[in-house]
Amino acid sequence: MKGKLFIIVGPSGSGKSSVLHKLMELKPNYVYPLSATTRPMREGEKDGDIYHFMTKEEFKKGIKEDMFLEWAIVHQDNYYGLIKGPIMKGLKEGKTIIREVDIQGFDSIRKKIAPEDLVTIFVTVPNKEELIERIISRATISLDELEKRKKSMHREFNRAKDCDYMVENKEGKLEETVKKVMKIIEDETKKV
Repeated sequence: MKGKLFIIVGPSGSGKSSVLHKLMELKPNYVYPLSATTRPMREGEKDGDIYHFMTKEEFKKGIKEDMFLEWAIVHQDNYYGLIKGPIMKGLKEGKTIIREVDIQGFDSIRKKIAPEDLVTIFVTVPNKEELIERIISRATISLDELEKRKKSMHREFNRAKDCDYMVENKEGKLEETVKKVMKIIEDETKKV
């Protein structure tokens, strides 16, 4: 492989999507493959922007057809998966490929992509209370769902040490966070 896959990892609400959106704006020449999900579309989202929204039946068919580089059931009811074709094509063509994934996806990808072709960046926040506030303010969720996400958050924070880099995303400092991520990407692509 000649290219590199950069995966942005972190707990729900850490700002992974915001970092990815900003990178897409600033670096349109990178490859941003779609993930598929069965979760409902949020306000302002469009199919084909960051996610390809699918029914559970469509997603299960994709699993059988080996459509995904990784897939997982997240928060016990929604399927998420990274569509494999554009990633493998981009790696062969020497492209810089960037995608956000959750911890389950991170584990799956590390088993399938060679370490020299993969760079992992963990996006974190200054404290867990801030993360909980972000989750609550982002969308209306039930107390049961909030408890599930808190449990996931604690497990995910423990995995930061498994990533190549860690970048803190402070509230109101997205530009700084994105600059740090861009520097990592630029430095790593020079190593190819």
